Amino acid sequence: MTGPEPETNEPAHDPEVLQLAAKIFDLARHGDAATVAAYVDAGVPPNLSNDKGDTLLMLAAYHGHADTVRVLLERGADARRGNDKGQTPIAGAVFKGEVEVVRTLLAAGADPAAGQPSAIDTARMFGRTELLDLFGVQ
Repeated sequence: MTGPEPETNEPAHDPEVLQLAAKIFDLARHGDAATVAAYVDAGVPPNLSNDKGDTLLMLAAYHGHADTVRVLLERGADARRGNDKGQTPIAGAVFKGEVEVVRTLLAAGADPAAGQPSAIDTARMFGRTELLDLFGVQ
């Protein structure tokens, strides 16, 4: 004998909430710093992550949006938080050669040795010597 389907009031199951989250991830990906800041100020968690564990900060960093990275960090986003694959925002910024984003994340406490591959490993792999110098390694 089967019972009724369990009811859920979890916001994560609400299609409108999922649609809004997708919109906010797109805003971070496209660097709309002011709108991302407004959403976070209105209550969106600064460490909101998608189904892959990518946070708003990860998407903004990977796509080179230093202003969006800054507004997220100012609102409590975790510069050290990796995604489900162990990739960190700073490693993503190194991969894309986004020096200003790397500097911003470092200033916020990002660890260039963390993650898989780490920002240091990524800089070595792509010959980004200016970033290795910034990290204090060779």
